[in-house]
Amino acid sequence: MKFISPKLHGIIDFVVVLFLLASPMLFGMNGFLAIFTYALGLVHLALTLLTDFNAGVVKVIPLPIHGVIELIVGIALMVLAFTLFKDSGTGKLYYSCFGAAVLLTWLFTDYKAPKNQ
Repeated sequence: MKFISPKLHGIIDFVVVLFLLASPMLFGMNGFLAIFTYALGLVHLALTLLTDFNAGVVKVIPLPIHGVIELIVGIALMVLAFTLFKDSGTGKLYYSCFGAAVLLTWLFTDYKAPKNQ
């Protein structure tokens, strides 16, 4: 069941960017974990602004491709939680939960709906 419309997904994307950029301070991240999280926030902002939907500004990435990118990122974050961040309790928990949230958002978003919905 796909109940997240492209318009709602765009709003979620901006909330996610703010969450990523605030997370190092909120969760006491430092070093590589903080830098990685800030970088992910900026990459997600770029993806959102470049996607062809209501939240996009430049609109060069088709929404279904945005969905494929999010699927790949969600899987990669789950893997990174248990490999790259396995020795950081904060990193492991944060990226396990965040990766799962990305995958759930991917699962419930209708990437084929008209972009103004």
